[in-house]
Amino acid sequence: MDSLPPRPPGTEVLDLMSCAARAAGAAILKVYRQADYGVVTKQDDSPLTHADLAAHRAIAEVLDGALGGLPLLSEEGVPQPWAQRRQWRRYWLVDPLDGTRDFIARTDQFSVNIALVENGIAVLGAVLAPVQDELYLGQREAPDPAQWCAWKSVAGGDLAAIRVRSLAEVSEDKPLTLMASRRHSVARTTRLLKLLGNDFGPVIRRDLGSSLKMCLIAEGQADIYPRYGPTGEWDTAAAQAVLEAAGGCLCGLDGLPRRYNCKESLINPAFFAAGDCSVEWAELLTLVASEQIVG
Repeated sequence: MDSLPPRPPGTEVLDLMSCAARAAGAAILKVYRQADYGVVTKQDDSPLTHADLAAHRAIAEVLDGALGGLPLLSEEGVPQPWAQRRQWRRYWLVDPLDGTRDFIARTDQFSVNIALVENGIAVLGAVLAPVQDELYLGQREAPDPAQWCAWKSVAGGDLAAIRVRSLAEVSEDKPLTLMASRRHSVARTTRLLKLLGNDFGPVIRRDLGSSLKMCLIAEGQADIYPRYGPTGEWDTAAAQAVLEAAGGCLCGLDGLPRRYNCKESLINPAFFAAGDCSVEWAELLTLVASEQIVG
């Protein structure tokens, strides 16, 4: 009997991350079915619910002791000081409930984000949409990008490989799709839509919450997501691993890929996520940010 081909690097760890994401998802849905979410406001004016804390505990329990007991940096955990964090070479970076405002508004557009970061790079990522029961996984741990893989599973089914699409595939039937947030950078998004329409023809704007915007790009259902407003490092790491493993990119406006734990602040600068990396997105988005386009 022929032996089975070896599994791609990192997939055993992804199994563990999937279990952690699903445990968090179950904890979130338990609260989601209740009338009282226990909403309070954090010091940065962002909301916190019982679901955020329950998901954090579920993830910490599953990952505790794994891979030799790596540090866990979670949005809902106690922040470690920079003097300690700067020594880390490998750690978990987690947002137990990304899209808390959407959770409170009951839009179903929230996710669980778990990333494994090595030397500043998100090499493994798991993103779960609990309500839809959609799980995205990304593995870019292999030294050869040809071995990077991204997958999606629906309703606990088999994993299917996903891939970004080229803008050469854009047509009237499949127009360029821009992902956006309803709450951020409305004027800039409007200007960008106008510019993209001039270059690529009809453009669809799709509003969606949390890191799911980047996952849709990873599976070829969208093309570009600009984010000018602040985000936390835990908001992007897991989806970046999925997107890059699927052939896309997540970069700052300087065109360089996002890297993690490189400074004391955990706030991301402006960035964009894209499927087709051959486009000069950084130049285009910098132009939009400069407000040289009126619209």
